[in-house]
Amino acid sequence: MAKLIDGKAVSASVRAQVAQEVAAMKEKGVTPGLAVVIVGDDPASRTYVNNKKKACAETGIYSEEYALPASTTQEELLELVRTLNGKPDIHGILVQSPLPKGLDEEAVIEEINPQKDVDAFHLQNVGRIMIGNFHFLPCTPAGVIELIRSQGIEIAGKSCVVIGRSNIVGKPMAMLLLHNNGTVTICHSKTKNLAAICREADILVAAVGRPKFVTEDMVKPGAVVIDVGMDRDENGKLCGDVDFAHVEPKAGYITPVPGGVGPMTIAMLLRNTITAAKLQSGLKD
Repeated sequence: MAKLIDGKAVSASVRAQVAQEVAAMKEKGVTPGLAVVIVGDDPASRTYVNNKKKACAETGIYSEEYALPASTTQEELLELVRTLNGKPDIHGILVQSPLPKGLDEEAVIEEINPQKDVDAFHLQNVGRIMIGNFHFLPCTPAGVIELIRSQGIEIAGKSCVVIGRSNIVGKPMAMLLLHNNGTVTICHSKTKNLAAICREADILVAAVGRPKFVTEDMVKPGAVVIDVGMDRDENGKLCGDVDFAHVEPKAGYITPVPGGVGPMTIAMLLRNTITAAKLQSGLKD
């Protein structure tokens, strides 16, 4: 029977640390500020943005929301980003994805000042992550590392398998495991003998976006199984990329969905925001 890694508890601990740091920064005259831009009326995006605003309020971070209509042009959006780049009270800029059709997300990300890019998606920040000299880490992969560490699990020397190669999770996740001295294999839709490769993993991270994709026969007994997925099963019920009911008895540690990786993403965004504020105000850690 696997030990459940409680993302709500770990994220609450990170938020408490953030709140303490924010209070200390305010005493030095710096209030971390985050601007969140949402374009259009995607319901999931609206939920995420509301949760981010609430988390900022709870930890003392100043936040601004810019809700733009779906008819917003590329130039209007870029102009807003340029304005936010120039605002001294805004240290972090987050443009909620997905953007409506017709808008170039890559161009928008590249317009953000890399020191304000709290998602760590700007090419400069991606390059920094690759060489290991980074200010920020993408929120979800950083949250996964935090969850693993919270259990006292050593990554160094372990066989780590990441299923998924997206720029947001899969690729940076592999790099972070590598920076922690894991031996990393990235699997994807073209991987042959996927189940056999997964069975070798001491740490298995599923970020494939397919409900219950990771089955019991793909998991090594006692493995650490991290489920990044947020899917709906055949009954419309929330589930992850891992077939939890069948994998949980075999794994050593496992994250639930919901309540695993999800809460960590916003917690790490808050951490990135205070890092950005320190960077721009010259405060040292």
